[in-house]
Amino acid sequence: MAETGRGYSTAGIREERATLIYTTLPDEASARALGEALVKARLAACVNIIPGMLAIYEWKGRLEHGEEVVLIAKTMPDRAGECMAQIALLHPYEEPAILRLPVTEVAASYLDWLHAQTRPAGGA
Repeated sequence: MAETGRGYSTAGIREERATLIYTTLPDEASARALGEALVKARLAACVNIIPGMLAIYEWKGRLEHGEEVVLIAKTMPDRAGECMAQIALLHPYEEPAILRLPVTEVAASYLDWLHAQTRPAGGA
């Protein structure tokens, strides 16, 4: 059993069976509303909201600078498409960044929880 600091063991690590969906929003309130909708619909097991991100991009011919809020949804690959579609439906931006990031390894116990949380309530 290999250890990777703080006693964490790499035994029980599984290869990619989880997915992160990354998007940015204009403010914390819209990120919270979207995050809650994803978790309530069981499209994401958990959502992390990271305020204070600085974005620099070109939009309609102008260089833009602005603060945004990062939202990272943790889900399973079989729920990723529906999760991304729901983000697109509820997103306030005209052209939102919605990126699917594959996870190459995940702790087995966390994966079990992630899977359970993205199934219909009370179902398999």
